[in-house]
Amino acid sequence: MDRSVKQKLVVVGNGMAGMRTVEELLALAPGMYDITVFGAEPRVNYNRIMLSPVLAGEKAFEDIVLHTRAWYAEQGIALHAGDPVVAIDRQRRRVRAASGREVAYDRLLLATGSQPFIVPVPGSQLPGVVGFRDLDDVETMLRAARAGGHAVVIGGGLLGLEAANGLLRRGMQVTVVHLTGSLLNQQLDGDASLLLKAALECRGLRIQLSSQTAAILGEERVEGVRFADGGECAADLVVMAAGVRPNVALAKEAGLHVERAIVVDDTLQTYDPRIYAVGECVQHRKNTFGLVAPIWDQARVCAAHLAGLGHRRYVQQATATKLKVTGIDLYSAGDIVGGAGSEDLVLRDRRSGVYKRLVLADNRVTGAVLYGDVSDGPWYFELIQRRADISAFRDRLLFGPALCEAA
Repeated sequence: MDRSVKQKLVVVGNGMAGMRTVEELLALAPGMYDITVFGAEPRVNYNRIMLSPVLAGEKAFEDIVLHTRAWYAEQGIALHAGDPVVAIDRQRRRVRAASGREVAYDRLLLATGSQPFIVPVPGSQLPGVVGFRDLDDVETMLRAARAGGHAVVIGGGLLGLEAANGLLRRGMQVTVVHLTGSLLNQQLDGDASLLLKAALECRGLRIQLSSQTAAILGEERVEGVRFADGGECAADLVVMAAGVRPNVALAKEAGLHVERAIVVDDTLQTYDPRIYAVGECVQHRKNTFGLVAPIWDQARVCAAHLAGLGHRRYVQQATATKLKVTGIDLYSAGDIVGGAGSEDLVLRDRRSGVYKRLVLADNRVTGAVLYGDVSDGPWYFELIQRRADISAFRDRLLFGPALCEAA
């Protein structure tokens, strides 16, 4: 191929995953591609993880922008914000956007992300029902908070608790409704979940567990929520934070292989060798992804292959979760459930509000749950990733690295 003629790269999605891949690509092979980016939102790329601090009033939108319009211009990237791609013609290698604009590609990168799962109950389309996914959602929530009243957050996972905390800090009364019997059931065990529930209730959140939403009530807009057991709760705002669904419609219509998400191999390539995909829209070895660490790894690998340096492979790693609800320290890593032959080491200090549980198998740490004091979290996470043999200091393991390294 004549290197003097630039190849054309089209990126569908102006979010964190797609633009991180572009950044990595520019570092590896500057000038290799003419790059065009299409984004559904009418704004530049921003840090979606920081929407919670924007909601809580700790940050403004300007603080969470990752790439300014000037940056796109400096890099020679054509940005079409607020103009989502609606069709991919794989035969002609062209994409078509909502505006009718058509652009040809040599390589196509899909970074279409995900969207909030709106629980399909009567009333779910009423004004005042909102997801927690983008800046428009945050602005809707802030408008509701200015009017005061009562918010119901459906979903007691990380996102739901962050939304609840932000709305509480903005002066609303907030009830969190969760389907299972414990908060953060993906990340915490039952004991840590109970400690978290108590701490959140102390701050003024109402928490309703084992509750299934049956209907959203209201004529013109949201007025309340009805549960499967017949109970009701008044609501001026309902936030749906009950998980996300990968955005796969575009890929499906283009005939790419899609299961729960867009199926990719270890190079982040789809079944069409000219089309790559990264982020929350992909499925790799049966798994989908919502945390930043694996998505950054995907961006690195994908960029290397787009740059023609095809030696990297994406390998899934253990992940760690830190809760961002201000003042509550929580850390969870690895496999916290355990299996046949695994054992638990537990430390409880009720007076200081500290709880630690380590899951061990074959003299290795495979999972960790920390509450109250999370300072040793990264060390435990490193032990999990290294698959380190801890038999020499097993009896000191709960007390942290200083005592263990002495052993």
